[in-house]
Amino acid sequence: MKKKRVVVSVISDLVTDQRVHRVCSFLHENGFEVSLIGRKLKKSLPVENRDYTVKRIRSHFDKGVLKYAEFDLKLFFKILFKKADLFLSNDLDTLVPNFIISRLRGKKLVYDTHEYFTGMPELQKKPFKKRIWKTVEKFILPKLKHAYTVSQSVADQYEKDYGIHLKVFRNTPVLTEQAPETSEKIFPEEKKVLLLQGSGINMDRGAEELIGSMKFLPEKFLLVLIGDGEAWNDLKKLPPEYGIENKVRFIEKLPPEELKKYTRGAYLGFSLDKPTNPNYRLSLPNKLFDYIHAGLPVIASEIKEVKKIVDHYRVGAIISEVTPEAIAKTILMIDDDPDQYKIWKENTSKAAWDLCWQNEQIALKEIFELI
Repeated sequence: MKKKRVVVSVISDLVTDQRVHRVCSFLHENGFEVSLIGRKLKKSLPVENRDYTVKRIRSHFDKGVLKYAEFDLKLFFKILFKKADLFLSNDLDTLVPNFIISRLRGKKLVYDTHEYFTGMPELQKKPFKKRIWKTVEKFILPKLKHAYTVSQSVADQYEKDYGIHLKVFRNTPVLTEQAPETSEKIFPEEKKVLLLQGSGINMDRGAEELIGSMKFLPEKFLLVLIGDGEAWNDLKKLPPEYGIENKVRFIEKLPPEELKKYTRGAYLGFSLDKPTNPNYRLSLPNKLFDYIHAGLPVIASEIKEVKKIVDHYRVGAIISEVTPEAIAKTILMIDDDPDQYKIWKENTSKAAWDLCWQNEQIALKEIFELI
């Protein structure tokens, strides 16, 4: 039987976008011939060997209108004559070329929206750009037969906006046995590491306040930020300004398997998005699941989908306000109650059995069986 050919496109980093990798691997394992097309920048990490074909479009622009215009134009011509039975578009910034070509060629189109795109913080103060994206979304989304997203809150919002029903499968990691402890230590043994990780550490994600909290904490705590993002360079200026250079460490984004080693070596994980825009209010960050699978109790802000997970599985503390003082107070409270910390840590193992790719891919299978 001839394999169905699927062309997958995404503008995000192919190395760190584990959702796209897991979907492509799932499709490959289920009899599809997969071609993934992404973006390549000067500082892009190399893509390791994968079971499916990977192509990258070299991009010169990384910001603003030119970022999207350049990529979408190149993507259009990249997939125009590419052999395909269906197209899988990830996020609104790849949807236009996929929609046009799927219509021109009479091919099926699947849409995966990783977030509530028009609710992103960078669009809230740019009404003209937001209106353009909203117009694109309003025109295309009601015409799609196959679409899914990352959280129920995002799905509910799109149903409210356009009357469409999006299926949900979350960004959960593959459940694996943790690597046994080795003599190699990622962090100093005498330090309790506070970890914030993510490839999109942007404004209003609590990083500034987390760095500020170190002013109120003793020397035994070390804050480590791993990743990248629009706020990254500005964040690096804060520790010298606060006089806490020896208490904060920045690590550039790492390949997923390398990152896991660092995550497992931490004491607490943080997810501190502030509800300042619709996208963050509806979000369910990947890092929450990564912390849980690494055995890390979590300190999180009161974002609906995050709070639901933390409270249900009892894997950490929710703070009602994201301020340096509130964060520091919560850290010290946890440090003073080792019994509670132990319970939370034990609960992460139980939660990981539920919140894993092996369970979540059932929803994905149901989606592609209908296509």
